[in-house]
Amino acid sequence: MAVPKRKTSPSRRNMRRSHHALTATQFQECPNCGELKLPHNVCGACGFYNGREVVAVEA
Repeated sequence: MAVPKRKTSPSRRNMRRSHHALTATQFQECPNCGELKLPHNVCGACGFYNGREVVAVEA
């Protein structure tokens, strides 16, 4: 069974974790209604995706 010979130092541990930071959510403006929405998702305000209405939204 593989066992580490030495304890991993905090510096080495933190360097390994340097790429684990969370990124902020990227929003885009809906070209139809102007609301902010996630890219590649149907707009929750108007129901449009890729220039056409996909979901009927009650006004």
